[in-house]
Amino acid sequence: PLDAAVVSITQVQAGGEVTNIIPGSAWLGGSVRAYSADVVDLIERRMNELAGPIAAAHGCRAEVYFERRYPALVNTADETAFCLDVMRDVVGSEQSRVIEPVMASEDFAFMLQAKPGCYVFLGNGDGEHRLAGHGLGPCMLHNTSYDFNDSLIPVGASYWIRLAQRYLA
Repeated sequence: PLDAAVVSITQVQAGGEVTNIIPGSAWLGGSVRAYSADVVDLIERRMNELAGPIAAAHGCRAEVYFERRYPALVNTADETAFCLDVMRDVVGSEQSRVIEPVMASEDFAFMLQAKPGCYVFLGNGDGEHRLAGHGLGPCMLHNTSYDFNDSLIPVGASYWIRLAQRYLA
């Protein structure tokens, strides 16, 4: 109960284009995110254990296809401290912080399994930079209102340059 996970149903498909025919099948799709492989293992096992009996109780059958795309993204402490120190040099201490863990689905997680490292975020601001039609306030990636703040490109470039300089020094 103390291990967090998110199961998101993001796709529901059933039937065709005719509105007065009950479809013979339906498909649900989505994602599972957790901070550990053990929790993902548990979710996969429970989905397989529950889907069939729940469907059978309604006179149906169910199949589960569980594809593992990305492992949990876990930063290492030393590299996180190093990256935070570099970012503080670039934008100051007030603008730099370690955030609470997020359940990112990111291919960088594979690199972190092979080598210690730190995945960093560059804040996008409060949303005032966005053009009309992008909605209000800040938002994260994968949001229909997301609009990258181009004025942050020099900040991001400066961070990567200083990170490389300090690491290679």
